[in-house]
Amino acid sequence: MGDRTLTRADLAEAVFRKIGLSRTESAQLVEMVLEEICSTIAKGESVKVSSFGSFLVRDKNERVGRNPKTGEEVPISPRRVAVFKPSNVLKDRILEAHSKRAASSSNLESSGLELMRAAE
Repeated sequence: MGDRTLTRADLAEAVFRKIGLSRTESAQLVEMVLEEICSTIAKGESVKVSSFGSFLVRDKNERVGRNPKTGEEVPISPRRVAVFKPSNVLKDRILEAHSKRAASSSNLESSGLELMRAAE
């Protein structure tokens, strides 16, 4: 997969293929879901998607930061930020996918070593 980014169009296409709505209806459905998530977070409420994760709003206090170029101390004002907290189900799927990828790459490396030895 690499650096590929999943877009709204990709989501709409997946809805189109898997559910069978028209492309227009699929795009509208994706927009409606994303808009509902955005408006709920903007109101300061949390959004929990079972087996996926939660979108939360956190309050950050004022703090002192530094300008990395000059080293000068700069006050950072208090603010509200949106954060995503993945569910344990999602974390487990990511770990499992990483483990499979690591295992397959080590198999490829060992196969490459065997081929190099055989060529000697």
